[in-house]
Amino acid sequence: MTVDRTSPLAGFDGVFDGVTGPRLQVREIPFLRQTNLRVDPARVPASLGVRLPLEPGTWLRSEEADVVWLGPDEWLVIGEAPLSRSEEVAVTDVSAQRTTIMVAGPGARDLLAHGCALDLHPSVFGPGRCAQTMLARAHVVLIAGEEEFRVLVRASYARYLAAWLVDAAVDY
Repeated sequence: MTVDRTSPLAGFDGVFDGVTGPRLQVREIPFLRQTNLRVDPARVPASLGVRLPLEPGTWLRSEEADVVWLGPDEWLVIGEAPLSRSEEVAVTDVSAQRTTIMVAGPGARDLLAHGCALDLHPSVFGPGRCAQTMLARAHVVLIAGEEEFRVLVRASYARYLAAWLVDAAVDY
């Protein structure tokens, strides 16, 4: 059985066209595989399939996936990593729960800081950092990369946040 998937921003074609320029690039990356992982960090089996960041508020690249720290016993695995389930490990596919919006360029940090209470200065929230936070009153997972931010937003808030980003980007 084939299931046609529809992006949460379907019908918003070109919504970010007016935003993208030399100082700012914004685009959706739909359909990333996202898996919630729950395990006691003291009981992680060697066969898990990914390395876990153990420091709060960090993420790391592990084999074919990015692993984002969400809590003391919870991680989000973004990518196609083959995760092994066991009695110690709870694995739940949450791919349909969120979409990803990439915000990059010299104005990205300023744009996001406009609607986020976190200190996004590179010395505080630089590459390798992540947080569950609010962006323009929408719950998001914010992931800092080298030159960009990934904003994971629930599907039900994606259009609202996309419209907010377009409106806020006028200043950047």
